[in-house]
Amino acid sequence: MKKKYYVNPGSLEISQIKYDNNDAFIIYASDDEVRSLRQSLDGMHTADNQAFWRAHVPIKPYHNDKPNDDYDAGITEAYQLIYELGDNGTREHIEAIGILGDNQM
Repeated sequence: MKKKYYVNPGSLEISQIKYDNNDAFIIYASDDEVRSLRQSLDGMHTADNQAFWRAHVPIKPYHNDKPNDDYDAGITEAYQLIYELGDNGTREHIEAIGILGDNQM
């Protein structure tokens, strides 16, 4: 059974309760789908932390940096899931920001 969730990728929030600004996106998801989205957001967070520490090593360029690549892949994966599970407003918003390019399903 799918339930309504409010998602804010910036703060890594997924909630059934709307409060403050946690409603950047609205999705309808099963428990398994929410777990997949949570894993995706957690992966983004982990990669972001690794990239933060890597940024303090000035001799390592951005374009040769696995944590940044992992973060980019994680954010794309998270937004793809949000797009697939989202309501019409969510899908329109993601299309408008163009984060998925031509990969929207």
